[in-house]
Amino acid sequence: MRKYYTRACSFYHGRAARSLIKSNKAFPLNGKKDIAFDKIEIFTRHGKKVKNNLINIKDIKKLKKNIRRVVYADLKKIVSKRKNFLKNINFSRHSVMGILNMTPDSFSDGGKYNKKNKSFKHIFNMIASGADIIDVGGESTRPGSKTIDTKIEWNRVKHVLKNFKKKYKKTCLSIDTRKSDLMIKSIKCGVDLINDVSGFEHDPNALSKLKNYNISKIVHHMQGTPTTMQKNPKYKNVILDIYDYFERKIANNPKDRKIIIDPGIGFGKTLKHNLTLISKISLFHSLGFPILVGTSRKKFINQISGKHDSKDRTGGTLASVLFLMSQGVQIFRVHNVNEVKQGILVFKKILLS
Repeated sequence: MRKYYTRACSFYHGRAARSLIKSNKAFPLNGKKDIAFDKIEIFTRHGKKVKNNLINIKDIKKLKKNIRRVVYADLKKIVSKRKNFLKNINFSRHSVMGILNMTPDSFSDGGKYNKKNKSFKHIFNMIASGADIIDVGGESTRPGSKTIDTKIEWNRVKHVLKNFKKKYKKTCLSIDTRKSDLMIKSIKCGVDLINDVSGFEHDPNALSKLKNYNISKIVHHMQGTPTTMQKNPKYKNVILDIYDYFERKIANNPKDRKIIIDPGIGFGKTLKHNLTLISKISLFHSLGFPILVGTSRKKFINQISGKHDSKDRTGGTLASVLFLMSQGVQIFRVHNVNEVKQGILVFKKILLS
């Protein structure tokens, strides 16, 4: 576990960003010239105590040698361009991942698209609305849900997986599963990305089996299991603990560079935990990998909006997506693709003007 952590902050966009980068007053985020930062927040962990210090990048040279060494190593990852390892996905642009739940019991749309004709109609609509990735899941991982048999899960998703690439060769296909047997079957159907909410910990054979395949992965954070995760989740410091989790995962598989990280909003987190993760999300840029966040229709929106809650929670979802976008997050996992895509296009146009 490290002692010092570096978070890029105080972001500028568009013309302002380009001007500051050109005059060496700010650094580019992920190698992009249209988003820059001129300050960093340094977290220092002493046991259970955490201190934070906000400094201008020109003052980094004034830091103590041991801190400066860590900060410069982190900055190298923060400013570096992300490699485009995922087919037809450019990490220099924002991508939308459309959710297709082939389940009868998912928290938001269970039973809505688990028929063959309805599933492909929904896929068509999401792609037409601007989805860059389609994430197919056959097992609900909502709070309190239980693990289902692999055969049941496969029977729910196999029709879509076997036929998807016949119709949508240029659209990235993701499988949302925790089971290695289903991962392998999905890869043989042409899946481009494995999305495991357990961080490849539910199935102890998953990573060893996947070593034979050059497949991209989403490393997701979840405290506990779907059955237990919302039963009084606790952290010493949520943002640093989850950062440590990702750093360990990366260190344990140093040759695996085709990784996207997802802090797992709502997976073993209270409202306060979720808000801290969203507001401080830019800390994870110092890991050097693309970031995916799924806030769509999550409970934290209801907890904040109260009587202004709605079934689709589109307003709350879009508000969180646009903030995350301003912090350099690359991928957004959502239900309402068209509304989110519309919001991104308008917000981006304003930011870059």
